[in-house]
Amino acid sequence: MVKKQSYKADIITVSKVAGVSPATVSRAMNHPDLVSPTTRKKIEKAIRKTGYIRNRAAQTMHGRRSSTLGLVVPTVNYSIFAELVQSFNDTVSDLGFTLLLATHNYDLGAEYKVIQKLLEHRVDGVALIGLDHSEDTYRLFQSQNVPVVAAWAYGETARISSIGSDNREAGQLAARHILSLGHRRIGCVFPPTVENDRARGRLGAAMEVLQEAGVECPDEWIAQSLYSIAHAKAACFELLRANRSLTALICGNDVIAQGAIAAALELGLRIPRDISIIGIGDFVGSGDSYPALTTVRIPAQEIGARAGQNLVQSIAEFDPGQRLHVRFPVTLKRRTTTDCPKL
Repeated sequence: MVKKQSYKADIITVSKVAGVSPATVSRAMNHPDLVSPTTRKKIEKAIRKTGYIRNRAAQTMHGRRSSTLGLVVPTVNYSIFAELVQSFNDTVSDLGFTLLLATHNYDLGAEYKVIQKLLEHRVDGVALIGLDHSEDTYRLFQSQNVPVVAAWAYGETARISSIGSDNREAGQLAARHILSLGHRRIGCVFPPTVENDRARGRLGAAMEVLQEAGVECPDEWIAQSLYSIAHAKAACFELLRANRSLTALICGNDVIAQGAIAAALELGLRIPRDISIIGIGDFVGSGDSYPALTTVRIPAQEIGARAGQNLVQSIAEFDPGQRLHVRFPVTLKRRTTTDCPKL
């Protein structure tokens, strides 16, 4: 009877198979940027061949990095943050880190709890969405001395590093586009603004632009919707049915805009002849829908990649007092859901 081999491959086994020193194997796993791509590929091949698994728990117990990062997003429903999550993951993976993803469903109390769990698992750094976070969360980061970055939203005076777009600029651009087409009877459909700096900034800026142009937007022309096409469709259906004179809708994001399109079509309205609709985000599929959605593009892929790079760099050179604020410009993507109002 043949006795089954019972040993476990270790770092020395990997080094022998790869033809490099154990120190090089360790460096490739912990600081891949310091090892040439050719050598990394040899080591990765040896790891696959030997079946070696790192003991990260033991490394953490001895004060070494876990090589894991936490990314906390409000939701993974629809495609709101999909591009950002993917590019962030790709970037940090290339730099030798594993991503732990968590959601909080737009509840900052729940966000605090998931961040607490991530820190209990000894993540090396945390990325968040936006600038609104509870005081408990800010205290947690301060007490734990952990690198953190806010992605998606830019804030020059933010309490943590921020890498993203100016949501006020996005709201302004959407409103100015609608005004430039000649619309004056304009409705607004936005998510709840409490504990959501992105929605609050976009709506506030859009309303300011309308007011500066002398365009009134009474309360009955404003509706609120959750981040759901079905919910947005219902909210926009009631808004448009009660206010047939509206010629345009400014929507707080592309999910709401898709719901607005569905509601308008169900009411028999022609887009854009009877009603123009603009979103914010330029999410995956927004340009391929029918009709193709006019929207304000937030460069999610670029933001995700830069946030990942910044967080990894912050881990290597951690300075609790240093903050980086990077602003990505937003751009108008005019498609077929906006046009001049009919005469």
